[in-house]
Amino acid sequence: MKLYSAVVASLLLLPTSLSAVELKPETVAAWDQYIAKLEASWVPRFNGSRFIAVNDSAERMQKMKAGEVVVRPSVGKDGETSLPSGMISDWTGGFFVYGATLPQVLAFLQDYSHHKVTFYPDIVDSAIRKSNPPDEFDVYLKIVKSKYMVTDYLNSDHKVTWTHPSKTRAYCRSASTRVAEIVNYGTPKEHELPVGNDRGYVWRMNGYWFVEERDGGVYVEYETITLSRDIPSLLGKVLGPILHSVPPEALHLSLEKCKKGILATLPQTIRAN
Repeated sequence: MKLYSAVVASLLLLPTSLSAVELKPETVAAWDQYIAKLEASWVPRFNGSRFIAVNDSAERMQKMKAGEVVVRPSVGKDGETSLPSGMISDWTGGFFVYGATLPQVLAFLQDYSHHKVTFYPDIVDSAIRKSNPPDEFDVYLKIVKSKYMVTDYLNSDHKVTWTHPSKTRAYCRSASTRVAEIVNYGTPKEHELPVGNDRGYVWRMNGYWFVEERDGGVYVEYETITLSRDIPSLLGKVLGPILHSVPPEALHLSLEKCKKGILATLPQTIRAN
């Protein structure tokens, strides 16, 4: 009970404790280095080697084939990497859709204007600003990040590029080009905080889809990488375990919605299997 009270008290202090903080150049540099190193290491993967990472685990593969959504940390035990004045959260999840084809899955994933329905309430608005289908999209998303008693609203723009290395494989790189925190959401006083000078819940977002048709269906894998401020030391011991649980839970829920949405586009005879 004492621990619960301490957690609640700390959460109530979050909006003030996590008041405006500046995104520092060294934090951005460390983020850019992390992404560059990761993408460089993926060159063989982009070309087909270990394209679906879950192949490395027979257990996770079996769960996906059985219909489960599987989520795991991409790095370490908690998916987190500390940076100067920041923190990266890096998680991977995936699922298998029996009877689906690659074109069917891609048509669903690239329907960005519909994401506000598919991923509601995590995404409450979405639109395609500019497109050069089937490969390039400029996408707008209004994202809701909920952390127990704290909810953060974000206006975000993303550069999305799809690549098709073969007839049965496609991968996507989505990188945020602008992330602005919204305060007083839904009121006449709603406005954006200065980009990079906000509460630092989310400063950067990258996402990578890997989609492969085989084994009578389609494997869908997604890696989400976000940059945020570090947790203040006074709150870290209490809030750390709680906040660490948010990214995998959010990813699992989003992928569940994604799989459900894809299944809804398939003929009834396939959905029944």
